[in-house]
Formats: sequence, structure tokens, C-alpha cells
Amino acid sequence: MVRVAVFASGNGGNFQSIVETSRNYEEKNYEIELLIVDKESAFAIERAKKLGVPYYVVLPKSFSSKKEYEERIIEILKENKIDLVALAGYMRIISPTLLNEYRDRIVNIHPAYLPNFPGKDGIGDAFRAGAKETGVTIHYVDEGVDSGKIIYQEKLTIEKDWDIEKLEEEIHKIEHRIYPKTLKELCKNF
Repeated sequence: MVRVAVFASGNGGNFQSIVETSRNYEEKNYEIELLIVDKESAFAIERAKKLGVPYYVVLPKSFSSKKEYEERIIEILKENKIDLVALAGYMRIISPTLLNEYRDRIVNIHPAYLPNFPGKDGIGDAFRAGAKETGVTIHYVDEGVDSGKIIYQEKLTIEKDWDIEKLEEEIHKIEHRIYPKTLKELCKNF
């Protein structure tokens, strides 16, 4: 059984989807062991409480450097024997401290069809650019911003009458469907 930690910064919709979907698999090959959030106000915490998933609030401002912040996260991951990290709306760049410790074992979901629209507002960037299509990408995390090796992608045609809220809703539907499934595929090879 692959032991997975999810990192989130906000709502936690993908976190909840991963947990609920993985619990319903007949053949389970991964377990969500914990959630790490970087904001006290993250709604993902409420989701973790309801789902009975242990969570840790690790605030960057509590540390004198990013290195110290990530060293604390590494301690938590090692204490819990975590094999794989899944970023789900975690709005921080992973530095070499954490990246080198979990090289090729940190995955991210991005709300755009990479390499188009990397960065913190993939949905908004695609919408404002008037793109005819976008999508969702799951990729390994590397030193760049949304530049790691792609694991899985799915395209979405943007209808002319959609506003940004409708686009967000459609992107989230894809995310919630493909992230648990992609993690399951990934964990077959662990």
C-alpha cells in the first residue's frame, strides 16, 4: 500500500475527491495518510476533519527560512512513512530541500493543458486569453513552475457562452475525476 500525503492551501476539493474515491476502490493500492496545509484558514482542514484524515498546519511564517519550513514538512512525512506527495491546490513553489528528498515522488494537478497557461491562475489566464480549449494536467514536480514531466492530460473545449465560473466548474469536474484515477495508476508501479 502506497502511503500518500496531500498538500493543499485552500478549499480542498481535490483532496476530498481523492480521499472519497480511493476509499471506494475495490482494489486499493494507496491510502491518503495525511493532509498538510500552509494556511490556518484553509477549508481543506474542515474536509480533513469530516473525512477523519490527520492534518498538519505548517505555517511558513513560523520559520526563519523556506529551508527550515520544508525540513519540518520532511520530518512529518518521514514520521508518517509517506511514499508519495500529491499537491492539490498547494500554492507554493517546492524548493530543492523538499524536492531532493522526494525526487520523482511529488505530483501536482494543474488546471490547464500544459505547457499552456502555467502558474497560479491557469483557469483565469486561459479565460482572459480567449482560448478555445484548455484542460487539466497531472505532472511530476521539478525545479520549474508547472514544468515537470507530464503524467496525464485531458483537454476541455471552452464553449462561447461560458463565464469564468462555468469554466472553473468544468475544470474541477475533470480534476476530481482524473486525479484519484491517475494516482491509482501511478501507485501500481511503486
